[in-house]
Amino acid sequence: MTVAPRTPTAIDQVAEEWVDTLVELSPLLATYIGRDEANDRLDDLSPEGHERSVAETRRAFAALDALEPVDAIDVVTKTDLSSELRLSLELNDAQWHLRDLNVIASAAQDFRQAFDLMPTASVDDWSVVAKRLGAVPAALQGYVATLREGIARGVVPARRQVTEVATQIARYTDDNGFFATFVAEAAPEDGQLPASLATDLVNASSAARVAYDELRDFLTRELAPAASETDAVGRELYALNSRRFLGATIDLDETYEWGKEELARMVAEQTSIANEILPGASVAEAVAHLEADRSRKLVGTDALQRWMQETSDRAVAELAASHFDIPEKIRTLECMIAPTQEGGIYYTGPTDDFSRPGRMWWSVPEGVTEFDTWRELTTVYHEGVPGHHLQIAQATYNRAELNTWRRVLAGTSGHAEGWALYAERLMEQLGYLDDPADRLGMLDGQRLRAARVVLDIGVHLGKSRLDGQGTWDAAYALDFLRANVNMPDEFVQFEVNRYLGWPGQAPSYKVGQRIWEQVRDDYQAAQGANFSMKEFHKRALDIGGVGLDTLRTALIAR
Repeated sequence: MTVAPRTPTAIDQVAEEWVDTLVELSPLLATYIGRDEANDRLDDLSPEGHERSVAETRRAFAALDALEPVDAIDVVTKTDLSSELRLSLELNDAQWHLRDLNVIASAAQDFRQAFDLMPTASVDDWSVVAKRLGAVPAALQGYVATLREGIARGVVPARRQVTEVATQIARYTDDNGFFATFVAEAAPEDGQLPASLATDLVNASSAARVAYDELRDFLTRELAPAASETDAVGRELYALNSRRFLGATIDLDETYEWGKEELARMVAEQTSIANEILPGASVAEAVAHLEADRSRKLVGTDALQRWMQETSDRAVAELAASHFDIPEKIRTLECMIAPTQEGGIYYTGPTDDFSRPGRMWWSVPEGVTEFDTWRELTTVYHEGVPGHHLQIAQATYNRAELNTWRRVLAGTSGHAEGWALYAERLMEQLGYLDDPADRLGMLDGQRLRAARVVLDIGVHLGKSRLDGQGTWDAAYALDFLRANVNMPDEFVQFEVNRYLGWPGQAPSYKVGQRIWEQVRDDYQAAQGANFSMKEFHKRALDIGGVGLDTLRTALIAR
């Protein structure tokens, strides 16, 4: 059924203008949402560029503050966008940008990852790629200028993050690294590269490699000696980042205690299922039994990619026929092996016009060649349908009600990742994880997310260790995570470094799931006998991405 488009309001106009402003300020973000007009540029992360961003944030906040909502959709837009803009200004006041370097989501990775999402089908596309490659040196120089200002002010990242990023960069700039192979493999579909463009690509790629090597030299020689030996960011900065990733204010101490209880519950549930798999077995013994089962193994990334795609396609087809209304436009999800070896699995949403579909990416660490289907089945549901892809692509599709900001940019990690964990449990309830091995794999992931809550808050707030032997630190965090997950040690080490450098993000998964479940239960109580799970999901997803405090008020107030 076609829904008549809603007449845009003054608040919608502010939100639309904010999207245009972000496209100008952040070409990286523009590429992510498919605004290709900015693809030949990179973000200006210099001190001057940051001040421009802050000034535009203040301008947008003032414009929004002066307007009154005309309907419920306006209320959500104003509430959520105001909250995001206000938090951005608070992070500026805390000088977060001066120490913004970590192993997964800082400029060192973002500038490189921009090329993963760029169109490369035509000669013209590769001409744009060459221009963006040529912009890398100046962009990295601006970023270094900001980090130098941080050194001068004594606002610096942890040394562990600096040294790990330097190691990552060495892989980018190696003769077999990203920049060399990316250009060497240039093959447009509409003809051969002109000789002049091929030369431009090689030269720009070489300049980008030199610029990254210069960044690595800066990190090693200047920033590392000045960097903090302490991984923890402390309560004040942690609270800001927790709000940033959840879109909600939580009691950190209560959440830490809840995380410990949730972890114990996950362990008990795993123990029960381990006994189903192998009577009398411990979790470790059941895992060892499954890992020895060659019928549950995938060998090589080609086999992994095929299995991901087949599993995803089957879930989309079956759920669209039964439990969800899935528009045709969002039924395509591409499963990809990422061109890096950093570890991690992630989702990138479709462009606004769906010319680039949603994509699930798997960044496989070097040396990892085998994958267990029982462990990863739930991951496909988490990243795809009914997880991230259904949630994010559905919001992108909802043009009738939502402005561009609400459809493609709004939302938090807690909203998205919390929904994805909620979706994993939903798939269990729908019978897709009836095999005890697959349920054990799902619980393995849920246990990891519960452990993250305890670890992340424990380290960054300096909580007492669970064994009573002092306070949390990196070494204890690594031992703790090893004891609570079943995955290659390369993954475990990367995960811990990620948590240490990206405070508040890792708990947003499990805490987000907790808030989603609380909102559903509150909604059910308000609806009484009229409650419908399918209707709840539709109304919740039709709101689009929002902070979790906004989600709660938007649904419960109706």
